[in-house]
Amino acid sequence: MAVLPIQITGAPVLHSPATDVTVFDSQLRGLVDDMFETMEAAPGVGLAAPQVGVGLRLFVFNWADDDETLWRGVAINPELWLSPATVGAPDEDDESEGCLSVPGERFPLRRSELAILRAVDLDQKPFEIKAEGWLARIFQHEFDHLDGILYVDRLEHSYAKAAVKAIRKNSWGVPGKTWLPGVDNLDD
Repeated sequence: MAVLPIQITGAPVLHSPATDVTVFDSQLRGLVDDMFETMEAAPGVGLAAPQVGVGLRLFVFNWADDDETLWRGVAINPELWLSPATVGAPDEDDESEGCLSVPGERFPLRRSELAILRAVDLDQKPFEIKAEGWLARIFQHEFDHLDGILYVDRLEHSYAKAAVKAIRKNSWGVPGKTWLPGVDNLDD
């Protein structure tokens, strides 16, 4: 297993729809293992294949809810159904999220409270997870990556403006920028 470089906003793979996984082999298993290691080293609660430069429709997740239930897995060729999001401005404390491809930044974003994830695992076995709260948010965030959408693309105007400023300040938004968890210190 290996920690992979994470693509930073501006990389074409992050801004293009990913393609379906069609080959389930040892190479795919190795990619998933590396993605889990990368996500844990970052640290993060989810990581989509485009974030490590691979344009395939899959993501990994690892999160424990308030009941200490561990939600860990891989979603390959996922589909996502959402409840309507509530109307109104997002709460800056309870609805802020970040992204490993926009490292160190956090902005509030209103998401649907409920989601149903349908996908297959590495053995091509179908599964379904009914998620709410943060798990639903994680699924929405990672699923967006598979469609070439970053969470900063969904921000309301004032937060979008701040995100653009942060991206410009860090000289991101162009191809070729990556960071390596456990090696690069992005707080400098």
